[in-house]
Amino acid sequence: MVGGSARPGRRRAAPASLRHERRRVRLPRPKERDGGCLFFCLMFLGALALVVPVAAGAVAWGETVWGEIAAKWPGRGYGLAATVGALVPFALAAFVAPLTRMNWSRSKARSLAWAGAALPGLLVCQALGSVISGVLRPRRRRDWGSVCHSEGHPCWVHIHYPWVWLVGLLVTLAVTALLVTVLVRYVAPRTKRLPDDA
Repeated sequence: MVGGSARPGRRRAAPASLRHERRRVRLPRPKERDGGCLFFCLMFLGALALVVPVAAGAVAWGETVWGEIAAKWPGRGYGLAATVGALVPFALAAFVAPLTRMNWSRSKARSLAWAGAALPGLLVCQALGSVISGVLRPRRRRDWGSVCHSEGHPCWVHIHYPWVWLVGLLVTLAVTALLVTVLVRYVAPRTKRLPDDA
């Protein structure tokens, strides 16, 4: 017989399948916005900033440069092509060299200064590009109309100076090879000896 003073027994633990454990629910982290789209847009705008002035300059100055200035230039059209070809490597070096000194993580102000120093080289590159674009004939022959054969226009230039593109290209390659040789032999060894900028 069970008396009233008996202690109640302990409750049995619930089986594991019925236990409710508190688990931390990890919410998915919001994906960081990819900067690829922004980079692409900046590259596109930069390309437009480079190409549009060149094309506009070719339309505005091409006739005058190759029709009037080339006739008075030493060596005429070939002399002008050689001069432009010799200036191209120097203009590219003046544009690219300051950009290689930029380091945003070290100093933003100094990087902006180097970017500003590259602008004159960029302007010279665009001017030379306009002169070079002035001798590019349209791809389709049906576009080689009377305007293309007018004095100073691309078709007229190719008739009077048929090897103008070859002269400019050879001079550009020769001057580029000379600059690379000078940099490798004289400038690069001195740069290695200098201490890094603080």
